[in-house]
Amino acid sequence: MSTSVVEISKTAPLWAAYRSRDGAFDEMLDISRRPESGCSAIAAALFAMPPSRLAELSDRAEQMFRRMGVTFNVYGEQAGTERIFPFDPVPRIIDAATWAQLEAGLIQRVKALNAFVADVYGEGAIMKDGIVPRELVLGCPQFRRAALGIKPPHDNFITVAGIDLVRGADGRFYVLEDNARTPSGVSYVIENRVVMTRLMPDLIRASRIRSVERYPCDLLTSLCEIAPGGKSDPYIALLTPGPYNSAFFEHVFLSQQMGIELVEGQDLVCHDHKLYAKTVDGLKQVDVLYRRVDDDFLDPLVFRSDSMLGVAGLTSVLRAGNAVIANGIGTGIADDKAIYAYTPHMIRYYLAEEPILPIVETLLLREPDMRDTVLRNPERYVVKPTGASGGYGVVIGPHASEQELEKVRQQILKDPEAFIAQPVVQLSVHPTIVHGRDGSARLQPRHIDFRPFVLLGAKARVLPGGLTRVALREGSLIVNSSQGGGSKDTWVVEA
Repeated sequence: MSTSVVEISKTAPLWAAYRSRDGAFDEMLDISRRPESGCSAIAAALFAMPPSRLAELSDRAEQMFRRMGVTFNVYGEQAGTERIFPFDPVPRIIDAATWAQLEAGLIQRVKALNAFVADVYGEGAIMKDGIVPRELVLGCPQFRRAALGIKPPHDNFITVAGIDLVRGADGRFYVLEDNARTPSGVSYVIENRVVMTRLMPDLIRASRIRSVERYPCDLLTSLCEIAPGGKSDPYIALLTPGPYNSAFFEHVFLSQQMGIELVEGQDLVCHDHKLYAKTVDGLKQVDVLYRRVDDDFLDPLVFRSDSMLGVAGLTSVLRAGNAVIANGIGTGIADDKAIYAYTPHMIRYYLAEEPILPIVETLLLREPDMRDTVLRNPERYVVKPTGASGGYGVVIGPHASEQELEKVRQQILKDPEAFIAQPVVQLSVHPTIVHGRDGSARLQPRHIDFRPFVLLGAKARVLPGGLTRVALREGSLIVNSSQGGGSKDTWVVEA
């Protein structure tokens, strides 16, 4: 614990009991060392709260989320089972200068990723020039041959991106993963703020926190901007897999906030290379489809023939240019964890700029030398399947048993191209409310990550904040909600 921070509030009861984690960047305490950031006053106010007040805020937050119906479903559990998304009311604070750099880096990255996807399904110049290996792209599980030749307006394949960031022991933000298929979580960002505004209205007003409530409006604007033919009043619908999907709450939330139709595959039909929605007033031509359904289930004529979630003929409609889908078919190549290793080269290639945000060192196990390095000492690395998401299949070497390490060794030897490895990143920690068995509340450090959201329409827009996910289990580095994680509100301070 740093003695330089004690001066902020020597008598604060929570501060006296709080101990950070050795070797990790503590987001609350480290920002408190920089009064110019505008964050120290917020930190002092939070630490001045008595433990009983924290327990009360935590209980009230849970009650609010239950009343609001903020839930998620977990695959593999009984159909219809819903959980409240765990929420911690101690907010994460990002100062204006840090956010300005993050915003610039996020826009740069998503522009390059979008250019990469458009290039792969167009001329393929980056592969011809040897910047990204052709066999890596064509062998990617998310490569979709059916997307070749489809040209959406503005070459916009990625309309919504969620970029997962972590903060290392040096205090720098690093890109951990990209989400360019159907990124989720933004509804929790907005609902978290609604709850926090009710819990701490005075502190939020006094702290000049940037608003997140404009996101649905910005998303709708971005969707309108990519409409075919520049149509001024396009008909937009949100395609959901249905109520058993883990993010169904978000699908309903966004469709209501944007004032657009929420549809399932059975509500759509393709005719004469056009897409229509079945409404009470008859068929209505759809110009833009914001899809939250994976590629494999979008068009049973092209992908999985047994899919009941999409609509037959959709790919032909897109190829004819009579509708646009967000995000485009095949954008999963930008998510691939092996292709991720080449993203700094993409930024230099397409934008002629140096990357603003660094990435985590990544070893491609398809390369013999890198594979041998990892196989000799798998306990030193995090091994990830290249095509998986949600934390599934990830093996964290230092926390794995010998049986788990041996299993991953065999998996790598059997199919090395399906895995990458990264050194363990010491995720930053943040004070988080932990309830004791006696009902008491105290602050303890928990690891966190960050998913900001970027929109690409005629221009780029970044949500001023994002989803801060927290690993609620002590020492855990897995923050995904499906793996027992929760969330915090993220406060970006006005400049």
